[in-house]
Amino acid sequence: MKSLSIVFVTMLLFTTIGFSQSKASHNIDDSKIALQGYSPVSYLDLGIAQKGVKEFKATYSGLAYYFTSEDQKKAFEANPKKYLPEYGGYCAFGISVGAKFRVDPNKFVVKDGKYYLFLYDLEVDAQQLWLDGNHKELVAKADNNWTKLKKD
Repeated sequence: MKSLSIVFVTMLLFTTIGFSQSKASHNIDDSKIALQGYSPVSYLDLGIAQKGVKEFKATYSGLAYYFTSEDQKKAFEANPKKYLPEYGGYCAFGISVGAKFRVDPNKFVVKDGKYYLFLYDLEVDAQQLWLDGNHKELVAKADNNWTKLKKD
């Protein structure tokens, strides 16, 4: 299993080098729109990926978050930290192996009141790698790596 993980990690790193980012604690582009416009409330409360709309927009820590309804926006504004993605919205599996990667907003896992986003391309399905691994061990590795990576 360990050698298989090394193969997957190596494959992940080499096939996604174009998606790697640095010098940012949040996975955003120049628009400062978090989660590529997807609603953080939909991920956590509904367990689905839903694109928000600009009519229901909130700003938190300089980033714009979009929602599908006024109720979602109010839920976020009442407790924004609850709804923030783990690891600044970077690929959780990537963080667990020490690298920042952009994500496919439709690839995520909700567990223990948190949600984790994942890279997906034709070569690597990071969500499936996460699901195939031990969640608690991967979270522990990612948490440890995130302490350093969020500053890079």
